[in-house]
Amino acid sequence: MQGSIAPQTIQPGYGGNPQVVAGQPGMQPQVTVMPRPPGIPGVPPGLEYLSQIDQLLVHQQVEVIEAVSGFHGENKYEIKNSLGQQVYFAAEESGVCERLCCGSSRGFVIHIVDNLGQEVIRVSREFKCCAGCNWCANCLCCAFEIQIEAPVGQVVGIVRQLQSCMKPRYGIFDADMRQIFYAEGPTCICQGICCTQDVNFNIYTPDRVTKVGKMSKQWSGVAREVFSNANNFCVSFPLDLDVRMKATLLGTLFLVDFMYFEEKQNSSN
Repeated sequence: MQGSIAPQTIQPGYGGNPQVVAGQPGMQPQVTVMPRPPGIPGVPPGLEYLSQIDQLLVHQQVEVIEAVSGFHGENKYEIKNSLGQQVYFAAEESGVCERLCCGSSRGFVIHIVDNLGQEVIRVSREFKCCAGCNWCANCLCCAFEIQIEAPVGQVVGIVRQLQSCMKPRYGIFDADMRQIFYAEGPTCICQGICCTQDVNFNIYTPDRVTKVGKMSKQWSGVAREVFSNANNFCVSFPLDLDVRMKATLLGTLFLVDFMYFEEKQNSSN
């Protein structure tokens, strides 16, 4: 879904109530947005924000209907910089049947829009009925993979699950399938009341020697973790990294979320 919306809203119409840009008198809630940088030659429209950023905070929205009914809707995320200013808003598009029957293994499209409602990044994953097991990920039909477009229609990156014995591993490629980064998570992905530390997925150069960034699932507090399906994430990368690869790393975060932190019980509803 592409196009623009009125400047006073920042959600593109995937459901839910629109957020209000700070400065609209008498309207709540208010959101502080990051000022849009001037256009940069050679940079896809909407990715200028990323040229000034070395860290993004991703907050999944709490859906009241989900908490009350148990029905799992499409995910929505606020994407902010380290100052708490909103940079993007992301909304999942997926089928009801896949959400009910396939849970976190479902196929999806994540539409990422800027503060004017223009879609600037798209993250997509096809459904694969046999994918997810680390041991079998050497076979493409058994490996989860996402494609990142920026702008829509122009592929800038591909992320593929890699084979491993225990630790989750990912190959992060550019549009020509040249590996740019390698990401690896911990052996034990556990977070709860008695285990509240962040879960880190480190990002390395392809030789797996030099660490260049990380993705983290952050502990959100007992109430949010126990009574909702909303997660908080952070992704960091070099400030001078190409904005297309920054967009690709942001997309990688959604793949990690769906594989390891999306509500697992939806698979058995």
